[in-house]
Amino acid sequence: MIITVTMNPAIDKTVDLASFEHGSLNRLTNVIMDAGGKGINVSKTIKELGGESIATGFIGGSAGTFIEKALTELGIKSDFISVTGETRTNLKVVEKSGAVTELNEPGPIIGQEEIAALTEKLEGYANPDTLFVFAGSIPNGVDKTIYSTLIEKVKAKDAKVFLDADGELFANSLKSKPDIIKPNRSEVEAYFGMDYRANEEELVSMGQNFLDMGIGMVAISLGQMGALFLTKEKSIRCPGLKVDAHSTVGAGDAMVAALSYGTDKGMEVTECIRLGVATSAGAVTTKGTKPPSKELVEELAKKVEIINL
Repeated sequence: MIITVTMNPAIDKTVDLASFEHGSLNRLTNVIMDAGGKGINVSKTIKELGGESIATGFIGGSAGTFIEKALTELGIKSDFISVTGETRTNLKVVEKSGAVTELNEPGPIIGQEEIAALTEKLEGYANPDTLFVFAGSIPNGVDKTIYSTLIEKVKAKDAKVFLDADGELFANSLKSKPDIIKPNRSEVEAYFGMDYRANEEELVSMGQNFLDMGIGMVAISLGQMGALFLTKEKSIRCPGLKVDAHSTVGAGDAMVAALSYGTDKGMEVTECIRLGVATSAGAVTTKGTKPPSKELVEELAKKVEIINL
């Protein structure tokens, strides 16, 4: 069973325009509204791949109602904690060049009672057959050690954990030994205090440091250049796939979804990686935060190159 935790969900409003003109009038050519937030995006992609998950976290107001309804229409189970305040709306501006400008609202303020309620809910789901996905930002009022605390609690019941976060949230959570992490190149460089672009050998070395902390798998996203995947047994590089890209919105979430789905299904690690790269590549061809079709993913998976390092 996969439980996706989105503490700061959103309505994702994705708009297209030819070129963003700062300080001037911009006329939009397309507007798409999706139920979003990283964990919710993961749940949507898992559903498209043929899997099941339960989406949880905090929601509030009319935006929260929109998200719950959208998930129900997609056939995705949800079990959120209702809070006072309005769930945020995020605006993603996609230019014809492929450049994406994101304007993200902060979200509602969360109190200790709501945090305690979510903690109790997650502990109730935790068992050896559960994979938790902790993904994305946290709302106001929540301490940046929250993921670390929750990871320790669910792992105490032998659940598995996939962490997809950045900055302090990422750094604070590593001591709790999540089973899988998916930082991108810049997040790895920032964590190790690098002030220049790391090469592949350096990235592999830094990834090995994460493994030494007790983490089971490290997936380092390299954008259009592909990704690196490290476990104690394997070091793999997958070059990026050439696709007709619309935007990079949701590509990272798609990889998290595919790796989670493959892990939950007990896939062999190489096939799990193949699925992750294909799903991520497929996501850049879609508009908004909609997942790629299973048919497209299966076709792209045939093109994924597995290079053992």
